[in-house]
Amino acid sequence: MSEPQVPSAGELPAIELRGVAKTFVSKAESFTAVQEVNLAIEQGEFFSLLGPSGCGKTTTLRMIAGFEEPTRGEILLHGKDMVGVPPYRRDVNMVFQSYALFPHMSVFDNVAFGLQRKGVDKAEITRRAGEMLELVGLGDRGKRRPSELSGGQQQRVALARALVNHPRALLLDEPLAALDLKLRQAMQIELKRIQREVGITFVFVTHDQGEALTLSDRLIVMNNGFIEQLGAPQELYERPASRFVAGFIGTSNILSGTVTGVDGSFAVIDHGPAGRVLFAADDAAVGDAVEVTVRPEKIEILRPGESPEPGRCAVRGTVREVIYLGTSNNYTLVTPQGSEVIVFQQNASSPAATATRGETVWLTWLPEHSFRLGSGAAGPRAVAASDAATN
Repeated sequence: MSEPQVPSAGELPAIELRGVAKTFVSKAESFTAVQEVNLAIEQGEFFSLLGPSGCGKTTTLRMIAGFEEPTRGEILLHGKDMVGVPPYRRDVNMVFQSYALFPHMSVFDNVAFGLQRKGVDKAEITRRAGEMLELVGLGDRGKRRPSELSGGQQQRVALARALVNHPRALLLDEPLAALDLKLRQAMQIELKRIQREVGITFVFVTHDQGEALTLSDRLIVMNNGFIEQLGAPQELYERPASRFVAGFIGTSNILSGTVTGVDGSFAVIDHGPAGRVLFAADDAAVGDAVEVTVRPEKIEILRPGESPEPGRCAVRGTVREVIYLGTSNNYTLVTPQGSEVIVFQQNASSPAATATRGETVWLTWLPEHSFRLGSGAAGPRAVAASDAATN
């Protein structure tokens, strides 16, 4: 079971989940979508729930919003238990992938709708709706209908409508998934800017690893209803806690072996003729079977005739494929043990390939860039079939 994260001293978490689980029951069978999740999200944080379809992330978000009730556990918003409280009384707003704008209303009226329902004074509605449209860069589009806007502009209207009521937290369910790549990347920058300016808590669901790394102050990776790992983007990328996290966030090479010795502060795995992989020894002991991960951009391919420097990791590999991607060459190599290794080489000076197909070369990297994988989240896994249906 994951442990609750501790917020800043003296400050209640904006959102806290304690032992939250969700099981969907039908006549034929039951599915446990979320299992014993403990989590604390801080005030003003941009927090992401990342994972593949069916991992439980959307179900978790819907429970925070109040659209689903947990089977067990507590959901607290600023210290108050919200289990059983309807969505409209939770002081959170949700933005959906589909935008859910009213097509017969103007952009301004879409943004103002929630304020009008609350009976806010007309002058105040005009001021607040106008401010929100300016915030999202649509101050001159208020009289248009949603159908006259691009997908990115419609998403901004949805954000303005959700923010105009000044919620204490904004929940976003894959809001950028329907946009094309270039527009999605531009909206990521805008979304982060908006969050910083309004200063409220954003909880963001996505299956896009790059999106989560770009936007998040912290994030969790979910798998089969469990939290595999929680931390800052750099921590999860550089120090994945499990094989699943290493493979899901970015591209990772995983090398297996048995510890044959300890060299100073590094443990050693012999890897083929004259090859070796070093990693921080910590509590590693001779004879331990381990898995070590290293990112493709950390690896250097030596040219023919060059030898690895002492103290570095070194593995022989035969080039199976070379792919030119403009900014980089991507290599796929196979080690004598049959392990596949991927290398990203930036084309900073020349696009020419360092190695060609069929060539056997040395791969080398610093020991600090090797990281031993742990066992991941403990406990049985349950397939979150119901969440897969909503993602």
